[in-house]
Amino acid sequence: MLWETLSAARDLSRLHDLASILIRFGFGDVVQRLGVTGALERAGKVLHWKEASELARLDTPERMCKALEEMGPTFIKLGQMLATRVDLFPSEWIKAFEKLQNHSSAMDFPTILDQLQEELGVPPEEVFAQIDTNLLGAASIAQVLKAELPTGEQVVIKVRRPGIRPMVEADLRLMRRLADIMESESTELRRFQPKEVVRQFTLSFRRELDLGAECRNAERIARNFKQHTEIVIPKVHWDWTSERINVQAYIHGISGRDYKAMDEAGLDRKVLARRGAQAILKMILEDGFFHADLHPGNVFYLAGNRIAFIDFGMVGRLSEKRRYQVIEFLHGLVTQASEQVVEILLDWSGNVQVDRDALSLEIDAFIDQYHGVPLKQMNIGGMLTSLTVLLREHQLALPADLALLIKSFISLESMGRNLDPDFDMVSEAQPFLERAMLAHYAPSALAKRGWQTLSSTFDILTGLPHDLRQLARSARSGKFKLHIDVDSLKRFGNQLDRSASRLAVGNVIAALIIGSSIVMTVDGGPTLFGLPLFGLLGFIGASLGGIWLLASIWRSGRER
Repeated sequence: MLWETLSAARDLSRLHDLASILIRFGFGDVVQRLGVTGALERAGKVLHWKEASELARLDTPERMCKALEEMGPTFIKLGQMLATRVDLFPSEWIKAFEKLQNHSSAMDFPTILDQLQEELGVPPEEVFAQIDTNLLGAASIAQVLKAELPTGEQVVIKVRRPGIRPMVEADLRLMRRLADIMESESTELRRFQPKEVVRQFTLSFRRELDLGAECRNAERIARNFKQHTEIVIPKVHWDWTSERINVQAYIHGISGRDYKAMDEAGLDRKVLARRGAQAILKMILEDGFFHADLHPGNVFYLAGNRIAFIDFGMVGRLSEKRRYQVIEFLHGLVTQASEQVVEILLDWSGNVQVDRDALSLEIDAFIDQYHGVPLKQMNIGGMLTSLTVLLREHQLALPADLALLIKSFISLESMGRNLDPDFDMVSEAQPFLERAMLAHYAPSALAKRGWQTLSSTFDILTGLPHDLRQLARSARSGKFKLHIDVDSLKRFGNQLDRSASRLAVGNVIAALIIGSSIVMTVDGGPTLFGLPLFGLLGFIGASLGGIWLLASIWRSGRER
């Protein structure tokens, strides 16, 4: 039960608030299944919410997103992260989660100024010639202001929400406990890997709380595009950037959502679609470091068909090995190599038990749909979306970095086709795939991998005599131990232990009853209410022991 897992009463008030919101939005069954209601009742916090009639008319994904929105910044960000898990949730849930990108409440302007002055150490007017009181945007972590430096340069100030870190840490603690309960008590929810999802979310969210880290991400991507003048990354003003604020150059451009303004400005949407795709493919397949929050709100189009990317709080990282796996995977989809695709999917899914033959047949049938289809007519985003549906049917979940990657590919193709209905993702990706394959098998790359393999093998061989000597020494001294962990035997041992404990308590209760009965017949000694005191205490102890014994038996019955 959740009450037994709470390590500190400090989180109970927050738990009550979150449970109240879930119940009000019609998710009382979730609260009950997680054991939260019992914990709150024992703490004296009984909930009496009733689902409002207007909420009843909303579908489940919309109600869940409204609940996450009201639960605060941590859960808004969780919803945004879940929008990337196309391998876990169907399309209606993904669309609902995506709406949370623009649903953060704004702070009042004086609060922002107070936070800004506290972080700068001087009044803001000593640093900025002018600050616009109208917010440019409100996100789950920070608020965005437009300002002007004494030099006349226009900048954007991002200010973290005051007091957000303690609340976030409390929410993360509760999330970890809830994930433990979900994974241990629900086979239905276990396939969503709640503990791993929460672990990845915790790492990502803590990085995003550091607004300076966002600027380091931006500068890393700017260095990767140093030779590409068509891609613009905002300049960072490090003199006024820290963990709680950052200052970056203001981008004068057309929003990625304003297609009419693009046409009026004379921008070539076909060129923009190609350049945007090439930029994202370079980040993913060549650099292994990519913008992971790709949507039209984070893209601006500039004169000369240039493209500016902003907001690098969420980024994805791919190792060299993972990039090659992605390249093989995409190559297998395009060339209809079903066995290659299956092998890679199984590697990505880890040790999950799956019917390989059934999966192979379905992958083969899935790829066969595209047999003979010209490359120009292939829809990579649609293929990946359909593939994630197939993965969900087989209860396979991808690692978080790959789920983020697939979501980026789907978003990329969607944005490209919105700019240019004839956008051909496969043609744009093909040169990158070919270059990456050639680079993987280049003599220098083969020599590097060969040297690494030889070095590792040599280390193992040279260390083998020492390891054998240590093993022999342990065996001679009697310290050598062989540990075999059998879950079924462990459970059986636990059951025996509980049974023995109950039997011992039962014997003590019986002894107390018999002994107290004898004491009651003996005259003399202290009395209470006219009864021998020690006999009365014995009966009270026996009663308490009996109650504990009954409760223990009842709990065991519920667990089974």
